Amino acid sequence: MKKECVAMLLAGGQGSRLYVLTGDMAKPAVPFGGKFRIIDFPLSNCTNSGIDTVGVLTQYRPLELNAYIGNGQPWELDGRDGGVHILPPYQSATGASWYKGTANAIYQNIGFVDLYDPEYVVVLSGDHIYKMDYADMLRRHKESGAACTISVMEVPWAEASRFGLMFVNEADEITAFVEKPKEPKSNLASMGIYMFTWQKLREYLIADENNPDSENDFGKNIIPAMLNAGEKMVAYRFAGYWKDVGTLDSLWDANMDMLLPGSGLNLLDKKWPIYGRTPSCPPTFVGPDSDVGNSAIAKGGTIMGEVKNSVLSFNCTVGEGASVAYSVVMPGATIERGAKVSYAIVGENCHIGAGAVVGCSPEEAEHFDAWGITVLGPNTQVANGEKVEAKTMLDKTHGKENAR
Repeated sequence: MKKECVAMLLAGGQGSRLYVLTGDMAKPAVPFGGKFRIIDFPLSNCTNSGIDTVGVLTQYRPLELNAYIGNGQPWELDGRDGGVHILPPYQSATGASWYKGTANAIYQNIGFVDLYDPEYVVVLSGDHIYKMDYADMLRRHKESGAACTISVMEVPWAEASRFGLMFVNEADEITAFVEKPKEPKSNLASMGIYMFTWQKLREYLIADENNPDSENDFGKNIIPAMLNAGEKMVAYRFAGYWKDVGTLDSLWDANMDMLLPGSGLNLLDKKWPIYGRTPSCPPTFVGPDSDVGNSAIAKGGTIMGEVKNSVLSFNCTVGEGASVAYSVVMPGATIERGAKVSYAIVGENCHIGAGAVVGCSPEEAEHFDAWGITVLGPNTQVANGEKVEAKTMLDKTHGKENAR
């Protein structure tokens, strides 16, 4: 069945900058905001934008992500004429090949896209928290007659060197692109969201694959090649909330933004709902002596202690006399009686023993350089009375890393 626009969602990254959180799962499967996972955002954006055909390109540790997506029903992407499709690397007649880069991942799935014969393809990333109407971006693309439209936003100059940066003319046509320059001359950053006219992109993917010197990457190869060939490329300016949660600090920041009025990250907006696969749980029990403030707490838990400025996922337990502050607690974690968790990310199914201390506030640190977010990987066990210092990463084997 012919589609106007098909989405290709790049979800195969290892997420190495999330360290212990992605040891056993792909980055897009990491829990976020109490009741979601990172991949819920681009999938929900597709549904809300009227895009009903999505290819999810997986590679690294895909089991949990594949199981979570399932048949796509939570995002209404389970239709017979489209829906969501998991696209792992596969063995072809010429041999097996892992995805070598973002462009190669799409190249290997040209056959999938061609099945729907779309006029346009939107390429998305699986590690961004944002709400965007791709239909509006598509309108901009069609009206401009561009071969490629790139979603952009202005970022603080101090952070500009972390991004691919665009230079545009008065009509917001892209005139130059620089990938992560040390000394930025622009602060108009690419968000890694691309709208292409499919036949144009198809040509460049094939040419890129035939170039032995290419890194097969959109930012490093496809976009520069199109610019150098004189293709019309335009910027789509985005003014809403957007955050790349590919680092521990940015993941923690985005969760805290959810609790901050006026941050722009409203996950209760009925006009643009974020969908997810929600487990069946009873309401969380909040004890009579507990103290909960400015926090998001999902179902299935038991709260007997203090929870302030924190995000707790499904089935979490906070014991009597325990305190959780400025922390992100992922599904199934238990924090026993009298334990103290501050400025931390606690992975799925962690167990923090009675009287243990995990992390601290900036004011409690010996000096600023010693302070940072403390991270416990999934299934980590912290013994009764044990102290896990600030800026420490701890995995289930108790392997530690203090610098990052």
